[in-house]
Amino acid sequence: MSEILKRFCPRTEFDSYEDFKQNYVCIAPERFNFAHDVVDEWARIEPDKKALVWTNDSGEMRTYTFADMKRLSDKAANLIASCGVGKGDVVMLILKQRPEVWVCMTALMKLGAVCVPASYQLTPKDIEYRCNIAGVKMLICVDEPAVVEHVTEALPACPTVETLMAVGESVPAGWIDFRAEMDKASGVFERREDIQNSDMMLVYFSSGTTGMPKMVWHDYEFPLGHIVTAKYWQRVQENKVHMTQSDSGWAKFAWGKIFGQWICGAAIGAYDTEKFVPHRLLDAVIRIRPATFCAPATVYRYLIKEDLSGYDFSFIEHATLAGEPLNPEVCRKLEEMTGLRLHEGFGQSESSVLLANYPWFEIRPGSMGKPSPLYDIDLVDADGNRCEDGEVGCIVVRNTDKRHPLGLFHGYWRDEAATNKAWKNGVYNTGDMAWRDADGYY
Repeated sequence: MSEILKRFCPRTEFDSYEDFKQNYVCIAPERFNFAHDVVDEWARIEPDKKALVWTNDSGEMRTYTFADMKRLSDKAANLIASCGVGKGDVVMLILKQRPEVWVCMTALMKLGAVCVPASYQLTPKDIEYRCNIAGVKMLICVDEPAVVEHVTEALPACPTVETLMAVGESVPAGWIDFRAEMDKASGVFERREDIQNSDMMLVYFSSGTTGMPKMVWHDYEFPLGHIVTAKYWQRVQENKVHMTQSDSGWAKFAWGKIFGQWICGAAIGAYDTEKFVPHRLLDAVIRIRPATFCAPATVYRYLIKEDLSGYDFSFIEHATLAGEPLNPEVCRKLEEMTGLRLHEGFGQSESSVLLANYPWFEIRPGSMGKPSPLYDIDLVDADGNRCEDGEVGCIVVRNTDKRHPLGLFHGYWRDEAATNKAWKNGVYNTGDMAWRDADGYY
């Protein structure tokens, strides 16, 4: 068992789903900080342990250890602080899957600053809206022309933004060269003792279907909610590589590319691509050789259209799916072509995994699985009444007022109306519909 994991979970092995549901416990220590208590601790006890295995479209490969991550994040924290960013200040990251995204997220946790990951696909108007509503003080971006152009166009209408940093070889005039300046920064960073578990750590903009995106905010305990995501759904293994295909601007990154995986002692596999091309992704998977793999449904739909006869994926021991349902026929075809059986899960930017196919029961085609032990999950009708088995209803999380579940967000920042609409009397309504069969599958 992971040396770090057992500090939070007194028991990690279970005999059945019922045992898991009733007896899984995760304890959040006082002043828990993922950057120090996971990343820096791995660097202390196993400095050469792999943290990140990175590749790109050029076939370049780099491996970073936890000692590397501690050293680089300490330097990055000092650089960012030297620009006037401190506890509670908001920093937006548009870094795709550059190694610096892991460095910067870790550094911001050390500073107590609020991290706002963002997609490289944002328009100038998207950037302007996000910077203004969140009060962004600093942007750290890739040096790609489209990203730089969109940020530059948005900037005049973003009065809170004070500093721009670029990662790459083509740093625009007036921007700070992140890599060059980080190299010069001190590698000594003293832990701040004023960061509390309840402080805001991370904000994701929801991709809602109506209205402007809402700011989903998570505190410093959020990473611990993803132990269930990583260990029991994705089934990551210590000292092996887990690969989730996701841009760093999306919440799926938090699900599969940093928190639960590093707590469990797994390395992250990262493919930094300019755009999604199925055969390039396949080649990247072969180079990274992950033991566990996760991707959204769209990726799997594209992959089954490729000629997979020349690929050997026998190194992948477990594969998962989330984001949207996948037709059972596609799942069957993928299994025929690769031998991989997909284990579906469900959750939101607002949570860690809510429903998943865990190790103790058989997969049922079309099912998202059963509830996480972290959440009291149920289905309700339009009037808030509990649905019977077989009835379609809204997925809700009950009893959040008795004990706030690890991994669940704390509301929509600066939008009290949206928060109150989603949360009533200790019940969080996800807004997503499902039905439950007699055996408890959703």
